[in-house]
Amino acid sequence: MPIDDARFRLAMSHFASGVTIVTTSHDGKLFGMTVASFASLSLHPPLVLVCIEHSVKTHEAIIAAQKFGVSILSNAQTEISSKFASRSDDRFAGVETFTGALDVALITGALTALECRLQEQLPGGDHTILVAAVVDVCTRDDDPLLYFCRGYREIRGCCSRCAHSCPPPAGTCSRLPD
Repeated sequence: MPIDDARFRLAMSHFASGVTIVTTSHDGKLFGMTVASFASLSLHPPLVLVCIEHSVKTHEAIIAAQKFGVSILSNAQTEISSKFASRSDDRFAGVETFTGALDVALITGALTALECRLQEQLPGGDHTILVAAVVDVCTRDDDPLLYFCRGYREIRGCCSRCAHSCPPPAGTCSRLPD
């Protein structure tokens, strides 16, 4: 018996996830969207994966550009997540960004910004699973934005509750603005 869309969405809503914005640029235009289907794939070499629906403009832009950025959002960035999840034509309007080594827009104030070079595309139903090499990373301490049961959630003070403190990244990443 097949599972209907509503039951599947309900089941998946019970998986808490971090919230990311995936960005790229192609032909002088910026593209970006909110993505929950993001994961670390490998440490050696450092690889991540993101799953992007075929029908969105960002999908084709990433394939053409062969690079993208991933900004892992802090709990203060709910509005940015909602904006990039919308059907707005200009999701970047009013959103502060910076660029890194690959010249892709990254969200200012994010917990982490990763710059990625596309390595592989795999079929995944109505999505493409994009596997990418991470070429640069910037991080800062703050509380993450989470998505659970169809809504944004927060964990406050999580860095202070860690068993060990988060050391500053090697060479301290001064490019990740607050």
